[in-house]
Amino acid sequence: MRLIIISFTIIMFFFKSSAISNDQKSFYNLEIESINGQNIKLSDYQNKVILIVNTASYCGFTKQYEDLQDLWDKYKSKGLIVLGVPSDSFNQEKKTNSEVKKFCEVNFEINFPLTAITEVKGSDAHEIFKWAENNFGKSAVPKWNFHKILINKQGNVEDTYASFTKPTSNKIINKIEEIL
Repeated sequence: MRLIIISFTIIMFFFKSSAISNDQKSFYNLEIESINGQNIKLSDYQNKVILIVNTASYCGFTKQYEDLQDLWDKYKSKGLIVLGVPSDSFNQEKKTNSEVKKFCEVNFEINFPLTAITEVKGSDAHEIFKWAENNFGKSAVPKWNFHKILINKQGNVEDTYASFTKPTSNKIINKIEEIL
């Protein structure tokens, strides 16, 4: 009986180890396509603070683009990356990357990094969002457009913020300044 328990324990240890290593994939191992079609390697953002925001052109929160640009202008030299992730997961985004890019540049003078139009929820969500959920829980899953995920310099989810929390709110700015 003792041999069975020891064998079972050893087997469980091996299964547990492999499950942990799969869930612990580093944020910096992930990549995403930019709005221009190039590959964004998140490893290029090591030792930076990253604010990931799923965006949409036709959303009531679209004016938050202004605040995101303000954050980028104010904190990029201190190590903040604002990463806009246009998404049609909530059926409020333009149909092509070129339309999104033009909309952002013309209406908000956006010059922070934008990705290609990307799924952010459900089984088709991009691996960044699946990683965030696996490592931080359900609060990392966007419930609407302009959901924010703050990644610290160690590549971990520091916090998440709902759509109605403005990017320039004291809550977000204080946290960014704390971890920069």
